[in-house]
Amino acid sequence: MVVPIKGFIENSLIEWEGKIVSIVFLPTCNLRCPYCHAPHLVQAPNELESIPLDAVVSKIRQNLGWVDGIVVTGGEPTSHRRLDVLLKVFKDTGILVRLDTNGTNPHVLKDLIDRDIIDCVAMDIKAPLRKEKYEQIAGVSCNIEDIKKSIRIIMESGIEYEFRTTVCPTQLNKDDIEDIARYIRGAGRYIIQSFKPNHCLDTKMLNIEPYPVETLRDFAASAGKYVDYCCVRGEAGKVLQRNW
Repeated sequence: MVVPIKGFIENSLIEWEGKIVSIVFLPTCNLRCPYCHAPHLVQAPNELESIPLDAVVSKIRQNLGWVDGIVVTGGEPTSHRRLDVLLKVFKDTGILVRLDTNGTNPHVLKDLIDRDIIDCVAMDIKAPLRKEKYEQIAGVSCNIEDIKKSIRIIMESGIEYEFRTTVCPTQLNKDDIEDIARYIRGAGRYIIQSFKPNHCLDTKMLNIEPYPVETLRDFAASAGKYVDYCCVRGEAGKVLQRNW
């Protein structure tokens, strides 16, 4: 097997705005974000049954014409040495390919973009680009320069992209979100995602009340001063844009 596939959703209307997509889940991650909703992929991926690549490709080919793309997520996909081979298999079916990443492996990201293997990137920005703050939320030591490099690579790539941040009340506030937006000033798309207290890697997170949607809209309004497009996930029609 090129890369083990631990989950497959045949079609989704919400994962990639404006597109119907399939979703592939890959195991393992180099971060330990306490709010992570896929602890099984992070902590014990070998306990999950693998899905044959041939079965996934067969479904993709069967659905060509009404499913627009495939989203490869995790875990952290770039932690797999042969990720490029897997993505090329999907790309060769004629479907659009989006990669979800935490941005910790910029060299992998650049290689995939340079080789035209991916059509879109969605990168999670966990926190303002300050080492102590970032590591608090990522749960491990991080190379902040790698995160910054991935942001630059994505913004200069010429392909479709989005940045996104999951917002938990005990971790991030309005100033933090504005700091992130200021750093990615001029980005095409920035999405605010609400923390959801279910299936969390750190079970203590299950007791935390998410921000009200009105608060998240206020965060998005602040971030929207710096980027071309900003909204709260699930409210794509309520777009907040910068005014130059």
